Amino acid sequence: MLKTSVEIRVRYQETDQMGIVHHANYFIWFESARITLLDLIGYPYIELEREGYFLPVLSCRSNFLLPARFDDQLEIGIEFHNPSRVRFEANYKVIRKNETLATGRTIHAFVSNEGKIIRPPQKFLDRINTFTS
Repeated sequence: MLKTSVEIRVRYQETDQMGIVHHANYFIWFESARITLLDLIGYPYIELEREGYFLPVLSCRSNFLLPARFDDQLEIGIEFHNPSRVRFEANYKVIRKNETLATGRTIHAFVSNEGKIIRPPQKFLDRINTFTS
């Protein structure tokens, strides 16, 4: 398992009329954590795309436990589980100080430029193995 986190400061525009972060923003934060994780392993998403690999979201979910509000300092944690032949799963935790505000999960597949499901590049698997062994 590979994990990292990013820090987010809640912007006013991310809140609704009640002053609570709108649920859609959590998925944007999850993506930020995924991009950071790919950078961490030395295989940035932009490099994957240049090589003809894309990682669409097949499934996403989140459980909201406590509200996040404007100006909160949040940590978005991500745990990345070893990919199968074509899929991988990322799990997330949104934390304010020591409180878990939300959890989430996304499932992704590797697809080609033509939109066909393909195996992950060996370079990607090697980088993951470097960090998980």
